[in-house]
Amino acid sequence: MYAIVRAGGRQEKVSVDDVLNIDKVTEETGATITWQPLLVVEDGNVVTEADKLSGYSVTAEVLGETKGPKINIVKYKNKTGYKRRLGHRQKHTQVRVTGISAK
Repeated sequence: MYAIVRAGGRQEKVSVDDVLNIDKVTEETGATITWQPLLVVEDGNVVTEADKLSGYSVTAEVLGETKGPKINIVKYKNKTGYKRRLGHRQKHTQVRVTGISAK
């Protein structure tokens, strides 16, 4: 059984015991997050209708904060001597999916 959920700005395919890095959320470590799935596949049956999906929920436990890969930004203008170097690391929250349940 797996589900497609909207976590932050992306859609993620999740199943039980998956560990995901999602966009940063405000919940503390050990807290529980509940998502409404967009699609559920259970024993080969695909559920996509909104009225049937309202009975499903996906729960996840917050494991902690992580950082994404380093992104190097270089700006350069020819013949002017202008060079600038920046870096960025996006902050993420690591979560573990604990259950996909039907109400």
